[in-house]
Amino acid sequence: NKRLLDWRMAVHPLLQLSLAKHGKKVVPLDIELNEKQRILVISGPNAGGKSVCLKTVGLLQYMLQCGLLIPMHECSEVGIFSDIFIDIGDEQSIEDDLSTYSSHLTNMKIMIKHCNEHSLILIDEFGGGTEPQIGGAIAEAVLKRFNQRQTFGIITTHYQNLKHFAEDHEGVVNGAMLYDRHLMQALFQLQIGNPGSSFAVEIARKIGLPEDVIADASEIVGSEYINADKYLQDIVRDKRYWEGKRQTIRQREKHMEETISRYQAEIEELQKSRKEILRKAKEEVGQLMQEANARIENTIRSIKEAQAEKSKTRQARQELNEFRESIEVLANKEQEEKIARKMEKLREKQNRKKEKKNGQGSTTSLSAQAIAEQQARKEAEQLSSIVPGCNVKIKGQTVVGQVMEVNGKNAVVAFGDLKTIVKLDRLERSNAQPKQADVTTKTTYISGQTQESMYEKKLNFKQDIDVRGMRGDEAMQAVTYFIDDAILVGMSRVRILHGTGTGILRTLIRQYLETVPGVSRFTDEHIQFGGAGITVVDLN
Repeated sequence: NKRLLDWRMAVHPLLQLSLAKHGKKVVPLDIELNEKQRILVISGPNAGGKSVCLKTVGLLQYMLQCGLLIPMHECSEVGIFSDIFIDIGDEQSIEDDLSTYSSHLTNMKIMIKHCNEHSLILIDEFGGGTEPQIGGAIAEAVLKRFNQRQTFGIITTHYQNLKHFAEDHEGVVNGAMLYDRHLMQALFQLQIGNPGSSFAVEIARKIGLPEDVIADASEIVGSEYINADKYLQDIVRDKRYWEGKRQTIRQREKHMEETISRYQAEIEELQKSRKEILRKAKEEVGQLMQEANARIENTIRSIKEAQAEKSKTRQARQELNEFRESIEVLANKEQEEKIARKMEKLREKQNRKKEKKNGQGSTTSLSAQAIAEQQARKEAEQLSSIVPGCNVKIKGQTVVGQVMEVNGKNAVVAFGDLKTIVKLDRLERSNAQPKQADVTTKTTYISGQTQESMYEKKLNFKQDIDVRGMRGDEAMQAVTYFIDDAILVGMSRVRILHGTGTGILRTLIRQYLETVPGVSRFTDEHIQFGGAGITVVDLN
């Protein structure tokens, strides 16, 4: 319910039916009239489609206001006008004593009298039918009144002064029906914004009018008019060219935006896939850790079920650490011995070279042979003294073990509860007893390291654990680790928050606490601090 004409791909229905019979298509019309450009002055060549454009607007607007469906694109916008004034064709009459120009002036008189801002005026060949100069002047004066009345309208003309008026006055805008200058044929396309050329010279030349007549006419009208018309044609041509370029750029920009959007979507999808892969990897690692923790938990549970003492467990761990360290020492010792043997061989070679130079090769070789015999004798005595039951230690080490059996050049030696096979030439007799001086020094070293880690663990230990909302197996696993850590760091009392609920979680936890040797007693928390929802555990 407003004054508006914004049509896209509008088609004259009768023209469409007529052309369809001959297998031709209608060129659709795009036109826009609004508050800023109310009156459209269309110029251009004859047979270029000006009158068809005018009649299309008149017929479709009348169909619309009669309630009929109109053929145009669905994105179009249409308005309603209270009056539609039309001046199309020749209405000369001998009976009424009306010439062509008189009939036009009569229509202009009625339009000026009755038009207002709610009217739509359609005038074909505005100002025609009389002497061009005065006809153009009267047409310009009438157009000025139409513009002052804020009326809407479409006017076709060939007059230059009306084109200038449209260019200089707000509310009136020029339009042109496009024409292909090279093919010399109309394109039937309306372009709003610039006036159109009549292409009078070109059309006369195409029809075959003599060239001297055309030259005479050009001379009569003057070079300024011919050049202005030519410049107008060039402007229209350039505008068409740049409009095509603009359309191409818009299409490419749209394609580029679609490509960018697609790439962004693919990047987001890749990021999601990466996060999903990382999440799955973390889940797998977490599952492996849970399985490992479950195995450790089963081992601890089996130890507790067997009522194993803490001292024995601690002793087993200590002996395991000692064995690992002894293996490392043995490996380092073997490396050192290899290096020492190589160095000894190098020294022997150097000594031989020096002895040869000094001419004392025979004497030195005898003395070296005597030294070698003494060393061999000592090694043989040492090897013969290593028998089952004697105390030995590895050369360069302090850990004392007992020989269990001797097999050729190897001996089975027991270091505490651990047995290992060692070559005889790497062992030496020891007067010390196993698990005394050497074990004490080792224990002191491990205790220092353990004390430091235990102190740090005790600082970070929290005396409360909250298992509310967990499943039964998760809660039991968390409570098991919590009680083990509490016993390990020497806590005397801890609290387990399990909530009341159905009481199943509370029952499972207390059944487990009954089996733990380190738990002396457990009971409900004081009613002021949680009551039956919290179990207080006292540890030995």
